[in-house]
Amino acid sequence: MASRSPSLSQEARDSAPGTPEAGTDSQPGPEVFCKLCLSEQPSAATRELQSCNCNFCTACLQQYVQLAIMEGGGAPITCPDMACQKSGVLLDSEIASLAAADQVELYQRVKFERGVKLDPSKAWCPVLECQAVCKVQPSTEGQPTAVPCLTCHTVFCSGCRGPWQDSHTCPERQPMIHSDMPIKQCPMCGIYIERNQGCAQMLCKSCKHTFCWYCLQNLDGDIFLRHYDKGPCRNKLGHSRASVMWNRTQVVGILVGVSIIVLVTSPLLLLASPCILCCVCKPCREQKRKKKKKELNT
Repeated sequence: MASRSPSLSQEARDSAPGTPEAGTDSQPGPEVFCKLCLSEQPSAATRELQSCNCNFCTACLQQYVQLAIMEGGGAPITCPDMACQKSGVLLDSEIASLAAADQVELYQRVKFERGVKLDPSKAWCPVLECQAVCKVQPSTEGQPTAVPCLTCHTVFCSGCRGPWQDSHTCPERQPMIHSDMPIKQCPMCGIYIERNQGCAQMLCKSCKHTFCWYCLQNLDGDIFLRHYDKGPCRNKLGHSRASVMWNRTQVVGILVGVSIIVLVTSPLLLLASPCILCCVCKPCREQKRKKKKKELNT
């Protein structure tokens, strides 16, 4: 999905529909702090999400929902608060009340397409003139099966989407090293991602999966980007490898430095612990002596 806290302008919040204008005769209610625009807003100008009970001003929610529809690829629109304990998801009725009708229609269509893409029991008919949703029968051992389209009566392969023939075998998929497509799908969650420039190491905002833009290989554990040292993606990182390595070295250096400090100071703390205890207990001993003197004097 898109970023969960899009930047919000004061002018857009003032001009957004549903926000009460200044100078009205209505009695102001208790103010609610909005975590998106970081300001106090009247309760009449705020909305509470039904799934998590988080409160935001209506203008901020409208901008957030519009941005999520345009960049989310049909993924569920979650609560804008990154620290939301319930990980709330906006209901369709809430989205319909916060976005324009054409945007709601776009979101429902993209959401449906995403659902078909992620559902292993469904597949799009490969015929351009048809594009019907077909039911895929489960197969044994993960082998592709024949999928009949009830609309155009085409039979295609569930794996490669090619025409189904007797003793059908899917062609080997070639890595898209030389592909110039600016939009691809995340290999983990299937959300569409656009890349116009920058590094070939991609991070999906929806599922936080890290992968290579060219061959879609998993890079979650490749901290030092060794994937680009060999193979078909060699030297295809996209920008200066030295800058990336310098950032990685700084992170490792900080961790090593903290570990060394802990190792060096721990023996010193053990040696100094008796002195620390003496310093702590000295005032206590003085108080006891004073109490004894008072008792003797009385």
